[in-house]
Order: sequence, then C-alpha cells, then structure tokens
Amino acid sequence: MKDVRRCLERQERETNERNRRADETNELQRQVDEQVVITMALQDEENQGRHHGSQVGRRRNVDIHRHSLGKNLLEDYFIPTSLYYDVDFRRRFRMQPHLFNKVMHDICNYDAYFIQKCDAAGVLGLLQEQKLIAVIRMLAYGASADQVDEIARMGKSTTFEALVRFCQAFETVH
Repeated sequence: MKDVRRCLERQERETNERNRRADETNELQRQVDEQVVITMALQDEENQGRHHGSQVGRRRNVDIHRHSLGKNLLEDYFIPTSLYYDVDFRRRFRMQPHLFNKVMHDICNYDAYFIQKCDAAGVLGLLQEQKLIAVIRMLAYGASADQVDEIARMGKSTTFEALVRFCQAFETVH
C-alpha cells in the first residue's frame, strides 16, 4: 500500500512539475510574442512615408566597419581562446554558449537569411553571430534597434527583419 501511495505521490509531483514548466514556457512565449508585436508596431510607425532605394540627395553608403566588429565578436566569445569566459557570455546574453550555438545552428539550417553572404558588389554581409546576437539582445533586454546597432553594426531595418525571421524560425524549429 505504501508503494502505491509513493508511486501516486511521485506521479503527482511529476505532473505538477510538467505543468509548472509548461506554464513557464507559455509565459516566455507570451513575452516573446509581445516583444515582437511591439517591435513590429514601432517599425511600421518609423517606416511610414519612407522611400526605399537610391535617390538624388540621399546620403552615400558609409563603411561602418561591421566586419571588424564581427571579427571582434568572434574573438571575444566564440573562439576557444576567447577574451571572455562562458560566465560572461551567460551574463550578457542570458544563455550558455553551447545553447546559443545550438540555436544558431538550428536557425541557420532553417532560414538561410542568417548565413553570411556576399552582396551584389561582392562585399561580405553580416556574420550569423552578429545577426543572432542582435536579436537575442533585443529579446533578452528589450533593447532598441539603436542600442543593438552599437553592438552588431546593423541598421534598423536589418535588425527588425532579423528579429522577425528569428522568431518565426524559432517558433517553427522549437
């Protein structure tokens, strides 16, 4: 009789734990969805009345040294002899490096947008780490696109597109 009672109590604890985890997951998903909606609303507001493409009198393209910053990010966090430890990575990005690498691998396999490519002029684009770090900083800290620009050297439209694509890919993959 004691064994049956213990078994039932254990099953009840396991069920409660599963329910608690599901509630936490649902709350996290709700927060992510809320952040995406807010970000998209801000982007729509900023984009109203904007023109796209080349126009006379607009600023010329300025080299913002995104490649050197991408190299610095790799040296700071992603090589075996990186400048910062895993503890620093965890504190700054609110996840372990191995989890970041798994998410990056899964997202890049799902959506080729995150893979580094050359543009029409033959210039290399952003590293996948730059795009994902920008997105994760926005989600983890509620950072604005301007704040993320200082970290990843990405324009607002690129940052928002990366955010939307990341959320869609993450929801599909996980």
